[in-house]
Amino acid sequence: MKGFVSSRLHPLANLALLLVLLVATFSLSMLLIAVCSNLLFGVGLLEIGNVQQSPQYYPNGWGISMLSQGLLLLGAFGGAAMVMASLTGFKLADYFAPRRPVPFWWLLAAMVLIIASLPFMSGLIDWNAHVHFPAFLHDWEVKARELEEKAQVITRFLTRFTSFSRFLVALLVIAVVPAVSEELFFRGVVQRNLVQWVGRHGGIWLAAAIFSAIHFQFLGFVPRFVLGLVLGYLYEWSGNILVPMAAHFTQNAFQIVLLYIQQRQWSATAFDPDSTQALPWPMMLLSLIFCAALLWVLRRYMQAPQADELPTEMHTLSSGGIAVASPETPTAARTLSHHGVDITRENK
Repeated sequence: MKGFVSSRLHPLANLALLLVLLVATFSLSMLLIAVCSNLLFGVGLLEIGNVQQSPQYYPNGWGISMLSQGLLLLGAFGGAAMVMASLTGFKLADYFAPRRPVPFWWLLAAMVLIIASLPFMSGLIDWNAHVHFPAFLHDWEVKARELEEKAQVITRFLTRFTSFSRFLVALLVIAVVPAVSEELFFRGVVQRNLVQWVGRHGGIWLAAAIFSAIHFQFLGFVPRFVLGLVLGYLYEWSGNILVPMAAHFTQNAFQIVLLYIQQRQWSATAFDPDSTQALPWPMMLLSLIFCAALLWVLRRYMQAPQADELPTEMHTLSSGGIAVASPETPTAARTLSHHGVDITRENK
């Protein structure tokens, strides 16, 4: 299908268009949030901002905050990514997952990788939280720490699960929605175009930096940047957005589940999602070694040639990640290389 956006458009032009779409979907999402908030909680557009800033002081603060966060992430980021993919003329599955299906153990391995990385990541979190900026950035550092403290207060409030239904809502909004919407946006579109522009590694690293910076938690920039790198390489190697989605979901869901277990007093071990204390160095070292080995295994097997069984055509990836259409397809086959480059081939 021919799209409104040429597949030969420069990646920077694509990213500029994505930004325009993000502004549009953000505005529509805010309108939808206002309507739903008014219908469900009786809170109008002018009050929503105050509730989001200090939800703990409002009777319906928890519900409004969850509603706002879920709709904003899904509608703005997820919506912009899907509209961008549709404008290119690709089917969504072809755009975000040119290599499919993928072995289920890849998803499980990505989830295990995230859990195993937590001890090592605790060291990065501890270092980043206590790092000090140069003297000329002292005022900025003070403001950043104030924002971090305010964000921690809101996080503790939102992750206080007084019922099982609240736990399920939090799991949906904090784990499922970001895993879907942020991966579609940052890996599926942003990284895809950056890789086309500056190359594989440069694109992945730049996308990870944007992913971390846009969360506006600069005292946690480094660990989130490392997470972005892991998610970026998982997507680049696998060619399927479901793999980084599984890893991203695990990152958030594991903490939510631990919190719920602690709050139900099923475990005597205290867990603070905002803690910046590092675990013992032997655990961090073992975590780093195990994760490095698992990443090596995933890279080796994900980049091996695989047969991709699509509904309408067969594709095979070479060791370099190039999608090649089989001659059995009766019509023109549109495929993607690992750089996301559109390759069209007529079958005689």
